[in-house]
Amino acid sequence: MSPAPDTPGAPSAPTAPTAAPVDDVATNASDVRSEDAFDVERVAAWLREHAHPDADTSGLDAAPEVKQFTGGASNLTYLLRYPTRDLILRRPPAGTKAKGAHDMRREHDIQRALAPVFPAVAPMIAFCDDAGVIGSDFYVMERLDGIILRKNIPAELGLGEAEVRALCTAAIDQLVALHSIDVAGTELERFGKGEGYVKRQVDGWSARYRKARTHGVRHGTGSFEKVMAWLDEHQPHDVGNCLIHNDFRFDNLVLAHDDPTRVIGVLDWEMATLGDPLMDLGGALAYWVQADDDRIMRGSRRQPTHAPGMLTRDEVWQYYAHASGRAISPKDQLFYEIFGLFRLAVIAQQIYYRYANGQTSNPAFKQFRGMVIYLEWRCRRLMRRAGRLS
Repeated sequence: MSPAPDTPGAPSAPTAPTAAPVDDVATNASDVRSEDAFDVERVAAWLREHAHPDADTSGLDAAPEVKQFTGGASNLTYLLRYPTRDLILRRPPAGTKAKGAHDMRREHDIQRALAPVFPAVAPMIAFCDDAGVIGSDFYVMERLDGIILRKNIPAELGLGEAEVRALCTAAIDQLVALHSIDVAGTELERFGKGEGYVKRQVDGWSARYRKARTHGVRHGTGSFEKVMAWLDEHQPHDVGNCLIHNDFRFDNLVLAHDDPTRVIGVLDWEMATLGDPLMDLGGALAYWVQADDDRIMRGSRRQPTHAPGMLTRDEVWQYYAHASGRAISPKDQLFYEIFGLFRLAVIAQQIYYRYANGQTSNPAFKQFRGMVIYLEWRCRRLMRRAGRLS
């Protein structure tokens, strides 16, 4: 099988979701939207017959109650609630998709191959490539029972500043652990293209942005031409080639009920690949809104990185460098941050393109164009800061 693309798809949207649930299943799953519905009985019957031989199939005799998770704007995620257990189903969205995006087999296979060396992944139950079941590929996995944070840390968790810092460093430690996995000789080797990851990313995401432009955006504000040229000129060489998550955020982490500073799961492996670990960290920090950021940045916050005890972005770089043993220059740090913000802008523009072209009816996507313009301004401000380091 040929290697999959470095960046297979787009993660969930950059705007903040409503609610800050302690129990994600209870408060962030609702009735399935009519446009995203499927034949539940058919899925239940298929699952009973096609689960992996090593999967736990207990309790699957009945048809489940199905709910849809409301957060995110990329792959669709559903809760399958059986009488004795919960499972999760993932499938692609409707509409035009970026080349290589929303590859359910790849997302499933990465997690299945990762499980023996990285325990914080959900067990896979089954993968389906028969479009006759729900009209697209999909996979089913165990639901990890834990806490998923959203915009704020719920007061009932009782986390003080010291506990919040412990949670923050535990999250970064998971990323360091992921980047430390030796993929040589494992199934994970086939998910990368080798050296040249940074260049492929700069070229690839630039092409995606140009393709996703909507009417009236060619030059000037919103074109990102100066940002793309700067990234092309200042890109560093790869610092490594390891498994990277590519969408590492607090709302993709599952925390233990008995100790919310302990990470028991990492979700949403749609964009995972083999690549440069510092690109992974830069992408994660594009979502990292700290307490002293400007009003627009604070308004886009979707995770509690502003809370007392959380590290600042600069402190995250320092902690990661120490924990991983990697040397990171201030100038390279700015490149990774600028690229992360640019990539986030491409993701937002791709989602806005779907809205502008009538491929989705979600009215929340209308505001994404304004976020794209803001992210361009933020990139150019960091470019000026990088210029002063030259």
